[in-house]
Amino acid sequence: MLARSAENLFWVARYIERADFSARMIDAALRLATLPKAYGGDGNEWVSPLAAVGNLDLFRKVHDKQDQNTVFNFLAFDRENPSSIRNCIANARRAARAVRTALTLEMWESINAAWLELSRIESERDPKNPMSREEVDRFLDFVKAISRDFDGAAYRTMLRDDAYWFNRIGLYAERADNTARILDVKYHLLLPQSEEIGGTLDYFQWTAILRSVSALTAYHWVYRESVKPWLVMDLLVQRSEMPRSLVSCYENIARYLDLIGQHYGQQGPSQRLARSVHATLVNSSREEIFQRGLHEFVTDFISSNNRLSGMLAEQYFPS
Repeated sequence: MLARSAENLFWVARYIERADFSARMIDAALRLATLPKAYGGDGNEWVSPLAAVGNLDLFRKVHDKQDQNTVFNFLAFDRENPSSIRNCIANARRAARAVRTALTLEMWESINAAWLELSRIESERDPKNPMSREEVDRFLDFVKAISRDFDGAAYRTMLRDDAYWFNRIGLYAERADNTARILDVKYHLLLPQSEEIGGTLDYFQWTAILRSVSALTAYHWVYRESVKPWLVMDLLVQRSEMPRSLVSCYENIARYLDLIGQHYGQQGPSQRLARSVHATLVNSSREEIFQRGLHEFVTDFISSNNRLSGMLAEQYFPS
């Protein structure tokens, strides 16, 4: 496979997953914003989605305040925000067109139809007139459906060859990054200093986070008790049966990278790093992670995940 084709397949999945994550973060902020004032914090629920997607500094350069309308427009439609939902879908479609013959008809149609519908929504909306809550909810459901349609098409129609493997590695690399960021943002940003860990606000925030990653039902199935921060961390970091957990993502990344190495007859630094990260996640106990500090653990993980993308670029996507 050509290096450029492999790179585009990798990034198609990353952009689609990134758009889905932005929609989920907006949804979580909306849930937190509707909490009764008696349970509310210091009004930073609209800071959290910006921090989670890594765009807080960029947002503050162009906006004086963060509220529902400004944050939603920035994360959903702003053309100057490289990670906006609009730009992610546009970039995914552009990458998909470049490897049109490597995608199945169903995969291409899911992306193309999503782009056409998004373009219609963008052209009909009035940026100066905020969308209603019902319109925002419908838009977020539409964005999340894009990811489900694309992933379902890939899973059901692609040959299990290097094209599929590169595409899935992109998906899991982005998903791992997103899960790590949401854990770090919740742990360090959302809960005001005056609030108690494990208190009412903390409970509502963790519940909103679990809902945002479609993990609340899974949490209750696994632990069968009320939401507790250390158990949420356990579910989203170390439970391999949880599809969005860090260990599950790296289990898949290591497996697909090994298949690529076998297919091309050569292993490399990306395979070794993926195995190392997976081993660290498997062998770190919950107590060790909290003793070291969840922020430090997550920061190191994000750094390793970024290094993996760089190694993939050098090993398989040289320009």
